[in-house]
Parts: sequence; structure tokens; C-alpha cells
Amino acid sequence: MKKLFLGLALTAGTLAFAQETTTTTTTTNTSPLKKDAQPVRFGIKAGGNSAYFSQQQFGMNSQKLGFHAGAFVNIPISKHFSFQPEVLYNQMGSRDVISSLETDNGVTNVKTKLQDKVTMNYISVPLMVQMRPTEKFYVEAGPEFSYFINGKNKGEATVASTTGGVTTTTTSSHSEDIDKDQINKFNFGLGLGLGYDITSNIGINARYVNSLTKIDKSRPAAENNNRVFQLGVNYKF
Repeated sequence: MKKLFLGLALTAGTLAFAQETTTTTTTTNTSPLKKDAQPVRFGIKAGGNSAYFSQQQFGMNSQKLGFHAGAFVNIPISKHFSFQPEVLYNQMGSRDVISSLETDNGVTNVKTKLQDKVTMNYISVPLMVQMRPTEKFYVEAGPEFSYFINGKNKGEATVASTTGGVTTTTTSSHSEDIDKDQINKFNFGLGLGLGYDITSNIGINARYVNSLTKIDKSRPAAENNNRVFQLGVNYKF
């Protein structure tokens, strides 16, 4: 009888030790990267663009206003890092005031202004890595790959003539499609930005993208790249 009780005690002790060992092993193998990570979330975003070409000096006379809109998916990697690929309809280009001249002969004042606007439409795929130092604020960086769809070049000449306090303004303009054969279809750039989550669903973001691929095939790359500032809102489902 004593041997029976001793055998049962040894068996129970062995099972308890094995169960404890299994539990400890399972806990140890839990990935620290997944701890406190949020679920994958899909969303949409839209906003305004302010674009110019690298050959131009940054300023009000060189900024071409446009917009961007599209969808994204935010994939958490850990509590502080996430990966966010996006697909955007993205307008770039530039505005250039070619000349602005004013003459006055004492009787008549004449102001002449010539300007061109270039609009270039792309499908862009940014691949952003986001880092959150706080729960609501984040900084981001990553590459952006774009494909050129189409574009237009518009020019306008305005002449304002003032005589005896009466002003007469005449305007002439031209518009033509950009020759796709002269443009690199693929555009590669690097983006840097920041954002803030107002609520768990609504956020605001700002981003600057510096392209490294030349636009016009016939011109040097150093003076022939896209630059664009983006400011927008996003909504996560």
C-alpha cells in the first residue's frame, strides 16, 4: 500500500512539473514586437498640394496648387512603429511668372504679366514607416513610387492699361497637353512628414516629397525634379 501511495505521489509531481515547464516555455516565446500593437486599420485621405520644380527657387511665384486623394492601410509593427502603404491620385507641377513689367509715361500706366502653369498628374504609392513618440503624434519617412498619367501646360498673358483712372485689362492664354514621350513615366522620391490624430478616427498630416528622378528626358536631372508639399486630413475606419 505504501508503494502504491508513493507511486501516485511521484506521478502527480511529475505531471505538475511538466505542466509548469510547458507554461513557462509558452510565455517565453511570446514576441515582444507584438506587445501592445494596435490592429490593422484601413483609411482614406485627401488634401492640398503645393508643387514646384527643382530648377526654381522656392517662393509664391513658383508654387503650383493641386491636390491628392486616395486610400491607405496602417499596419502596426509594435507599440511605437507602424508601416503605412498608400495609393494616391497626386498632382504635381509648377507655376512660373516669366515676366512682370510696369511702364508709365505720365499719362498711361501699363502693367504686363506673363506666367506659365504646368500640371502633372500621377498615381503615387508612398511606403511610409511611422514612429510614434506619443500616442497621438507621429513622424514618418519612406520612398514614394509614382507613374505619370497626363498633364497640361497653360500660359497666360495679362495687360492692364490705366488712363485717367480708367483701367482696361486684356488677357490671352494658351493650353496644350504635355507630350508623354518626353516625360519619364516612373518617378521615384523620398518623403518625410508628421501627423497628429485628433480622434481615434480623424487625423491631420503634412509631408514633403523630394523626387530623385528627372521629369523631362532631355534635361539634366539636377534641374528637372518634382518637389511637393502636402497638407491633408485622413479618416481611419
